[in-house]
Amino acid sequence: MIIFRYLAKEVLTSMVAVSSVLLLIIMSGRFVRYLADAAAGKLDAEVLLTLMGYRLPSFLELILPLGFFIGILLAYGRLYVDSEMTVLSACGMSERRLVGYTLTTAVIVATIVAILSLYVSPVGVKAAEDLFVEQRNRTEFETLKPARFHKLSSRDGVSYAQSLSTDKKQLQGVFLAGTAETSDQLSVLTAATGQTVLNPTTGKRYLVLERGRQYRGQPGDADYEEITFSRYSQYIPEPEFEARPKKATDGQSTMALWQSDSREASAALQWRLSLPVLVLVVALLAVPLSRTQPRKGRYVKMIPAILLYIVYLVVSNAARGLMEEGAAVPFLLWWVHGAFLLLALALLLMPSLLRLRR
Repeated sequence: MIIFRYLAKEVLTSMVAVSSVLLLIIMSGRFVRYLADAAAGKLDAEVLLTLMGYRLPSFLELILPLGFFIGILLAYGRLYVDSEMTVLSACGMSERRLVGYTLTTAVIVATIVAILSLYVSPVGVKAAEDLFVEQRNRTEFETLKPARFHKLSSRDGVSYAQSLSTDKKQLQGVFLAGTAETSDQLSVLTAATGQTVLNPTTGKRYLVLERGRQYRGQPGDADYEEITFSRYSQYIPEPEFEARPKKATDGQSTMALWQSDSREASAALQWRLSLPVLVLVVALLAVPLSRTQPRKGRYVKMIPAILLYIVYLVVSNAARGLMEEGAAVPFLLWWVHGAFLLLALALLLMPSLLRLRR
């Protein structure tokens, strides 16, 4: 039990460190992407942290298996380099017991991944999808920042508001410039106030400006049209912003996928069930791949091992895609896991396959 606790502590400590770094890298990239959408007026900056929190479980369900795999390589590689594995073997710990200890730790990690993939992650994806829908229903004028020019998605123009009201629903000191709707002339609008209004009959949104002027004409031409208005309404087209995730099944509950008869639902369900299995298979792969000699160093097999993991994950994802398209047998994903399981068993039973040259 003391040896098991020691090995588990070494592996889990390395796993947490590696997973934290990977999570930071992935979340930073996704946050930059959302930040760009917020700067373009597609998202409200206030929902960015909430959105990242919703997506966190879906990141972890893919990061933890890789972190656990690298954690085993780092922990056991250090034990081989420091000759601790040699001492443990001399004290009677066999290869079979080492595999048993590793699988026990893998079961704990696989349980966490199963909870994330089957329950927590779908809830987070669905919440993020609802948040995207809510943001999509907001117009670009509702996400406009005061005292800053914003590019309009329609008419190739720009907008500007000097300030916002206390409830952030009314624009003050509005300036709009762009191509006129009925001609190629330049249109410039100025108004004291403006706000978006929803038509309850048609469901369309309009920008209602009050106490302003409109100028129409060609740049450099003295012949232009000036209109003074007390109230002016302008239709706001739907923003071109994709609100749904890449796969529609990602936000559905596991029970809903179980009850569905579609190929996409079946592939998504098998993918969620296969992630915990992925943890167990990579644990078996990591044990023989971590074997090294003190003279070679603990990182001698790191790159080949990571490449093998990438191949495993890419082939699994490709199998899921083929199952969704109906171009493969219904349980192709499990054949992939079976193939890599046989590879892991072969490496365990035939160490000569990975024997290093002296």
